Amino acid sequence: MSLARALELAGAAAGVAYPKPTVGAVVLADGEVVGEGVTEAGGRHAEVVALDQAGARARGSTLFVTLEPCAHQGTTPPCTERVLGAGVARVVVGSRDPNPEAAGGVDVLRAGGVEVELIDSPEARAQNEAWRVWVSQGRPFVTYKVAATLDGRIALPGRRFISGEQSRRLVHELRAASDAVAVGMGTVRSDAPRLDAREVPLPRGQPRRLAFGRGPLPPGSGLELRSGPLRSELAALAAEGVQSLLLEGGPTLAGAFIEADLLDKILVFVAPLLGFGDGPSLLPRLGSGRNLSHLGARRVGEDVLLQAYVHAP
Repeated sequence: MSLARALELAGAAAGVAYPKPTVGAVVLADGEVVGEGVTEAGGRHAEVVALDQAGARARGSTLFVTLEPCAHQGTTPPCTERVLGAGVARVVVGSRDPNPEAAGGVDVLRAGGVEVELIDSPEARAQNEAWRVWVSQGRPFVTYKVAATLDGRIALPGRRFISGEQSRRLVHELRAASDAVAVGMGTVRSDAPRLDAREVPLPRGQPRRLAFGRGPLPPGSGLELRSGPLRSELAALAAEGVQSLLLEGGPTLAGAFIEADLLDKILVFVAPLLGFGDGPSLLPRLGSGRNLSHLGARRVGEDVLLQAYVHAP
């Protein structure tokens, strides 16, 4: 139950600690919550916030934390030292830390006499999916977003939009939560997309707006052209701090990312439309099949949003 509360705390604070991961922590003593915390912007980690709140009652307690306590000196001292110093008896960890520099906290705590239970929660991993890929693979986490009819068409004659108003607002929220948004040059030439987030909160400002492919870009597009091999371009973006990339291009760009094994998640807004012509489909024919995981669906206005992972975080 308290791990669920730690996940709830982290979910409510999504992005607050960026570019650090969002982490939630709860301290339980004698069946009572005596401390709660989330990682602060530029400050204490979640475990430290919760332990500071718990004070002396942390001794002999159970600490629930959504991410493995760090075992290295970074911008703050190792959280493992704080946990051991507080006399915590048991730690329940929601997910391993994929950062090679900070990992190993579970082993340090066990060596220090603390009972550790590793849950490996899909929800805990998903809360920091972009950061996990960025820190462990040196590239952004890549999501392909597309709107389609029930028969899989992504463009219809005489219609500007396929998805409904609520879906389009959610797309702007996705842009605002992404470090970069990208299309292919075919979309640039046909649609002149803006790719900015509009009429939604912008806690980190506008995302970078990219075009993959061969130029030149039209005058005044405001986009950055990325013409190199996809893997090299993603490595360069990661080095510049881009943790998350949202693809909004057509099937050609999405297919290129899939064939290069660089796509992590797919979001398909399925509209209640059928038989409106023979427009392009949401993906081209691929050279080989892909098994997706963690399929989910939810209603967004009149549409249904399908979500699945090519690579789960």
